[in-house]
Amino acid sequence: MNPNKALWEKGDFTRIAAAMRESGDALIESIGVRPGMKVLDLGCGDGTTALPAAQRGADVLGVDIAANLVAAGNRRAQEAGLNNLRFQEGDASNLEGIADRQFDLVVSIFGAMFAPKPFDVAKEMVRVTKPGGRIVMGNWIPGDPTLVAQILKISAAYTPPPPEGFISPVTWGVEANVIERFGAAGVAAAHIVCRPETYTFNFAGPPKAFLNEFRNFYGPTMNAFDAAEKNGKADALRGELEALFEAQNRSGRADLTSIPATYLRVTVNKA
Repeated sequence: MNPNKALWEKGDFTRIAAAMRESGDALIESIGVRPGMKVLDLGCGDGTTALPAAQRGADVLGVDIAANLVAAGNRRAQEAGLNNLRFQEGDASNLEGIADRQFDLVVSIFGAMFAPKPFDVAKEMVRVTKPGGRIVMGNWIPGDPTLVAQILKISAAYTPPPPEGFISPVTWGVEANVIERFGAAGVAAAHIVCRPETYTFNFAGPPKAFLNEFRNFYGPTMNAFDAAEKNGKADALRGELEALFEAQNRSGRADLTSIPATYLRVTVNKA
């Protein structure tokens, strides 16, 4: 079994995704989703980008490893009256049951980057994209000073070493790796564009309350606290993360959190 299934089903990522809706909608607008397009949203969560794509008239399939997020996505689609949006379980490393050359656009915003076997992920995304179609990824950048990269970096310092052969998700945030992985899937470097962009988290509460959402509902942070508590270091971990969230807040208010985070936007044009 893909170990990510347990990771992402452990918490409730919908609680984090609630702070990501505005930027998700803006991102889909910037991609240029149009009525009638066939879109695959890979590692879709509960639909932060899938829902706005469907609202723009695309025929959207959301695929995620976590059964709880698939169920939440289908509920959101039903509540929004979107018959052109459905969610199903699946593994970005092996899109079993999805035929070749099906989609005009494959989107994966902070999703497929977490799947193991990154070369398989690239191969699968290219396989299911139509000739002339696009793949758009959003990937956190290793060592970046903004929020998510620092959460993952701090959390890693409190957790046991990963198993042998583990490839860090944030390696997808390095342009050379992106080019190598899609190159192995048959895409020329000239058809790949990487550039840094900003994604903003907006939370209706103070930074400490936003951190509590990560502590209680975000799998990687939950695991870090579980490990830190066993070693008597939970207070130190909380202290580091509280300082991070306070320093990153750009709302100008103590009772509101707005944190911009830098990511690498990858656009692949399939010939």
